Amino acid sequence: MISNSSNRFPKLFEPGQIGSLKLKNRLVRTAAGVDYLDENDFVKLEQELPFYEALARGGVGLIGLGGTILDYPLGAIHPGQPRFEDDKFMPGYQKITEVVHKYDCRIYAQIHHAGPLHGIFNTMMNDGVQPVSSSGLSRSELQAMGMDFGMPLRELSIAEIKEIVKKFADVAERGKKAGFDAIEVNDGGPHLGNSFLSPAWNRRHDEYGCDSLENRARFLLEVIQEIKNRLGQDFPLGILFNGAEFGIKNGITIEDAREFAKMFEKAGVDYIQVRACGYWEYHGLPWNETIFNPEPLKPMHKLIDGRNNGVGALAPLAAKIKEVVSIPVITVGRLDPETGEEILRQGKADFIAMQRRLIADPELPNKAAEGRLEDIAPCLACMACHALLEQHDYVRCRINAAMGGTQDYAITPATEKKKVVIIGGGPSGMEAARVAALRGHEVKLYEKEPRLGGLLNLAAIVKYGKSQDFEDMVRYLKTQITKLGVNIKLGKAFDPSSISETKPDVVLVATGGIPVMPEIPGIQSRNVVSAAKLHGMLKLFLRFLSPGILRMLTRLWMPVGKRVVVVGGGLHGCELTEFLVKRGRKVTMMDTTETLEDKRIAGVNNRHLFEWMEKKGVTLLTGVRYEGITKKGITIITREGNRQTIEADTIIPITEMAPNDGLYKSLKGKVPEVIPIGDCASYGLTMEAVASGYSVARKI
Repeated sequence: MISNSSNRFPKLFEPGQIGSLKLKNRLVRTAAGVDYLDENDFVKLEQELPFYEALARGGVGLIGLGGTILDYPLGAIHPGQPRFEDDKFMPGYQKITEVVHKYDCRIYAQIHHAGPLHGIFNTMMNDGVQPVSSSGLSRSELQAMGMDFGMPLRELSIAEIKEIVKKFADVAERGKKAGFDAIEVNDGGPHLGNSFLSPAWNRRHDEYGCDSLENRARFLLEVIQEIKNRLGQDFPLGILFNGAEFGIKNGITIEDAREFAKMFEKAGVDYIQVRACGYWEYHGLPWNETIFNPEPLKPMHKLIDGRNNGVGALAPLAAKIKEVVSIPVITVGRLDPETGEEILRQGKADFIAMQRRLIADPELPNKAAEGRLEDIAPCLACMACHALLEQHDYVRCRINAAMGGTQDYAITPATEKKKVVIIGGGPSGMEAARVAALRGHEVKLYEKEPRLGGLLNLAAIVKYGKSQDFEDMVRYLKTQITKLGVNIKLGKAFDPSSISETKPDVVLVATGGIPVMPEIPGIQSRNVVSAAKLHGMLKLFLRFLSPGILRMLTRLWMPVGKRVVVVGGGLHGCELTEFLVKRGRKVTMMDTTETLEDKRIAGVNNRHLFEWMEKKGVTLLTGVRYEGITKKGITIITREGNRQTIEADTIIPITEMAPNDGLYKSLKGKVPEVIPIGDCASYGLTMEAVASGYSVARKI
């Protein structure tokens, strides 16, 4: 075990204890599904085992697997969730607990019932099963709460409640038999348990009703008692619940939560994980950064720490709960090692939980313990991982291309050392250089610009802050390839004639893509600012200024007028529109498609962004046909069939990219191996570019 005597985080790496369970440090990986399941919902061990082994080997003290379903399909939120309602699923989970235990790491199984959230499953799969809740609520009542999941809710009978209590204990028993070290009951967010605790959901008037705190807590107290009776009083059991509900009347208050916490401790739980549930403008909690983007809420609720754009925002709730219980309290929410250490020092919580940061870098605990913070791959809070889950896809990561793979996440030396030349210093080229160098190859990287990063530098001007800080990503990759001894040639275009001198074994071509302009009459007009023109101007300035300074200067001047039309929606159209609005432009965004949203943006981010754009007066047009561009603006045929001219000073078309593969083609046959990567091979976003560089370099 790494000594913490001299590191920056003595509290974070101090041993801890939850009931009878001893833990090597205070870091917890929260339970969240990664959807590595087969078509019959059995665990795909070829994907699950490398992931959980990487987490355990990375140094975290406690890992959560979740959230496992106890009642299928009624208890499911979305397809692909881990199922545990039958013994047939146990062998896969036994393999996971075995691999985790190899590394002095402990693992708990989180169990939950979707309750109202089953409406999401129904929307995706059309299973026709009506969601259940403490009380029956119509769609109009749900819409008034900002929580319409597509179906009304059915009230549970007392007999059904008793049956669900039994199912919680059944799954907990399976978890213990499968080798899990603890069980966690998840009733955060708008899960079933919360629908009993919250008077906003609970409108019944029996022993489980809203007339007293004891009645509201009765369902969960019975779940706790039944699990403890089955598993034994000494087997660790935790509960995750909302310390408060924000943005709704009659929600759980912190005063309610403190009373519930005392009841749960008395009933026998060994720890409490404190979350929050957000409605309307607070929708998205506990993904804390969502309520700070596109702009922070004003005023922010006093129980949310708004000092750091979401990092540690829920710590005040945990602190309030910790004041009234003697069992450990876990806090969550965009936490990093520095913030976690501060929270522990101040006594606001006993354990620090992370999720997406450990997806971005499972080795974060080991690196933090060794003081190597610059080697931690940064989570950009882009929510790409969550957006994939919303599409019934398995979790991958923008910066950690190992996610979802079947190989050991640890990169091992190649059997034969080779000379590798990489042309292009964007995300794909830098990632390829990092991996190839880790494999022991002699790597030389050429970048024609004086700055590494490629289009990430341009993206850093548009998207920035604690959410999607591309400068952090460039800084990390640059640091890694520098420390690994990659020979970096900046401001130097690769000369194909040098091949005969350098004699590389492999050339990876990461020259990116070429913008393809849409075919609209008048697209070459002077009031059109093409992507190529914009990129060229920005690249010129980036020779002398950092993306951060250039971003600040755009608030003073930009080569666009006051009235701007963004031609094209999706990810890039939305981000550009946000950027322009924040700089005082009056923007119209339009597209020929039926929606301006992009499924690659998480639903909660789409919701906040479009609500914000509506408040800012952005004109949004879908289903249009482009007639032509004139000096006056752009003429379109609306979805209703009317001809309309949108007056604009500047028109910016969102362009796709075609592979810039001329150099690749010219090198074919001149070296033993030449491979295009990133946009040079196939157009994609940052996640695809990084994955391309990673996968190719691992095979060299």
